[in-house]
Amino acid sequence: MNTRASRSLRILCLVMGLSTTACLAGAADKGEAGGALPAQELTPRTIYQFLLAEIAGARGQIGLSAQLYVDLARATRDPRIARRATEIAMYSRNPQLAGEAARLWTETAPDSEEARRVFAGVSGQMGSGARVNLEQIQIQLARTLAQSSARLAQNLLSLNRALAGVPDKEAAHGIVRRLTDPYLDLPEAHIARAQAAMIAEEPMQALGAVDTALQLRPGWEPAVQLKAQILQHTGASAEAVRQLETELARNPDSASLRLTYARALVSAQRFEAARDEFRRLLAANPGDAELLYAIGLLSMQLDDTADAEARYLEALEAGHPQPDLIRLQLGQIAEQRGEGVLARKWFGEVTDERHHSEAMIRSARSLAREGSIDEARALLKAQQGSDEDMRRYLLAEAQLLREAGRADEALAALDKALAATPDDVDLLYETAMLAERLNHIDVMEARLRRVIELEPEHAHAHNALGYSLADRGLRLDEAEALIARAHELLPDDAFILDSLGWVRFRLGDAAGALAHLERAYTIRQDAEIAAHLGEVLWALDRREDANRIFDEARQAHPDNSLLADTVRRLRGR
Repeated sequence: MNTRASRSLRILCLVMGLSTTACLAGAADKGEAGGALPAQELTPRTIYQFLLAEIAGARGQIGLSAQLYVDLARATRDPRIARRATEIAMYSRNPQLAGEAARLWTETAPDSEEARRVFAGVSGQMGSGARVNLEQIQIQLARTLAQSSARLAQNLLSLNRALAGVPDKEAAHGIVRRLTDPYLDLPEAHIARAQAAMIAEEPMQALGAVDTALQLRPGWEPAVQLKAQILQHTGASAEAVRQLETELARNPDSASLRLTYARALVSAQRFEAARDEFRRLLAANPGDAELLYAIGLLSMQLDDTADAEARYLEALEAGHPQPDLIRLQLGQIAEQRGEGVLARKWFGEVTDERHHSEAMIRSARSLAREGSIDEARALLKAQQGSDEDMRRYLLAEAQLLREAGRADEALAALDKALAATPDDVDLLYETAMLAERLNHIDVMEARLRRVIELEPEHAHAHNALGYSLADRGLRLDEAEALIARAHELLPDDAFILDSLGWVRFRLGDAAGALAHLERAYTIRQDAEIAAHLGEVLWALDRREDANRIFDEARQAHPDNSLLADTVRRLRGR
């Protein structure tokens, strides 16, 4: 090799990010898969285009860099260049260009499994011409499987990952079934089928496939874990827990099984048992930040805030990857204890843009609870952010004003914003609720009806309008129809169930109202639900039960005016 050619080759190595050894191997015509590489003449034009592509990438012009590399791959038919073009085109999020680059890569490196897998993945994202793309995907993946030899099991398990970009999940499911037909003696083929069925929302097919995998390889942990996930997805959380308990009895030292079991317990809402399992995992992995955080979350769910705080602090010390989530939780704990200064310290340390607005809103609420409403408003007004962030700050300010009894100021602030965006559903809804509080019934009704017109399935707008009419004894049949529609949309919402009970009561059906109100109170021990339930019990001459509900609710919500007024009115008769 002459000096000039050697220098050009070293430049090419540097530009492509390859080692000199790898490039020299390429000069000897040995490819990435052991095949021959084309003999490249490193002309000044070729070197110039390489440099131009890399400089464009370094300057942030990723789209230009990708196009230059694809052009170069077409000209040189070099698999190394085609691979580089594919990587950059994928990074530029240009599926059409990435698909073309990946096609060149598979053509120039026909024995490369990686090229075929990447081509299958990007082809599914190319939009138009989907049928051709799906055929190409299937052909490339079939070749990969046929030539896999020792990697066959691994490639079967990666089929669904390769097809993740295909928008038609039923079509992807069909491809997986056809591709796995020759390999049904392998449990990995049935796992691939189970995964594809789940993605296509066919859980019964998924269960059948995973059961076949377990017949071929009893106790295989990936299959056991997938079956548990499928059962949880279908609502059979208790059965998932039972099966995992059986497997753990056989293999008590499996950390992955125990983690799956702990998560299954959470899904089954067995929080105490789940926390015990996470503690066992932590004992075997001291200082694991994710386990510490999980225990903290479960302790919060169990109202064990002392343990939650301790675990959160340990998770922070251990370097949890999302420290701001933990700071939000620590601030919430401090706020619950009435330690506003400490709560705001934690909220103030949140720096991630994704959580900053939430932290500032919580800080403002903390100030407002201490009576510093104007300081809270000033904090919100001082914030900067996206349009969505600024909208959140405005809505939070209005809520603080409403809770402080300054509904007129809140309505004025939101009306100003609504004038600029008259069809903003959230602003329409919030201003309707403020108008209702100020007894501007016409304004409330007009805005809620506009919300329903814009979003016909806005359950809370149906409910709010129906409840407001029912509470005033107006157009009760219409009110019931509105609330019934809300109940269809959100059948387990406690406040909608409360409205359904209250309108039945207003219609003179106290017995029919009771069932809805009892269910609502079981779901949520809210003060206003308690007031309604107690009043219906009182009307049914169940005074002892009514007084029990009243006393329990007043202890939990001593400042609720509706509850206090209801108790005073009924007991004063």
